[in-house]
Amino acid sequence: MGDKHDTTNTSTQSAPLHPVYTVTDITKKVPVLDGTTVTYSAWVKLFNLHARGYEVLDHITAEPPSKDDPTYAQWMKIDVVVLQWIYNTLSANYLLRVLEEPSTTLQAWNRVKNIFHNNKGPRCAALQSRFVNLKLSSMSSLEAYCQTLRDLAAQLDDVGSPVNEQTLVLQLVRGLPREYDTIGSIINRELPS
Repeated sequence: MGDKHDTTNTSTQSAPLHPVYTVTDITKKVPVLDGTTVTYSAWVKLFNLHARGYEVLDHITAEPPSKDDPTYAQWMKIDVVVLQWIYNTLSANYLLRVLEEPSTTLQAWNRVKNIFHNNKGPRCAALQSRFVNLKLSSMSSLEAYCQTLRDLAAQLDDVGSPVNEQTLVLQLVRGLPREYDTIGSIINRELPS
């Protein structure tokens, strides 16, 4: 005798969850942009990588669909999540300069971009001055000195003034005190990376 209970599936088929909703803490994937430790170019590369991976690259490259488009409501929900990613990966200093209401992700993305692309000349001059005047004696250790030189070189790259390996090594030697003269002359002769 057959079962009297109807086992017909009455649940509706729902759309799969968009990958963007699976990210609980974007800062574990994209570190906070502070302009020093995490440079703009590094932040952009990491953000783009994750935007592609989570299928939201169009939110930082294109305008939203028109309001009468059937995908508009869902697109805007996703846009808010990606906008939160941007806000969560900015240092307090940059967040205050970028935070606006209302805003789309693309608008916020462009405000961040403008911070780093506007005033390139003065930023470049200030960074170059810090780079050429940095001395080991002003740092807590040799490791801190080398890291600071690399960080300044990365920041100079962000403003369109890249520092090649040779210049980086030469500047490292120039900032060493006299007790390093012997090793400095060896480095200058062989110019290792």
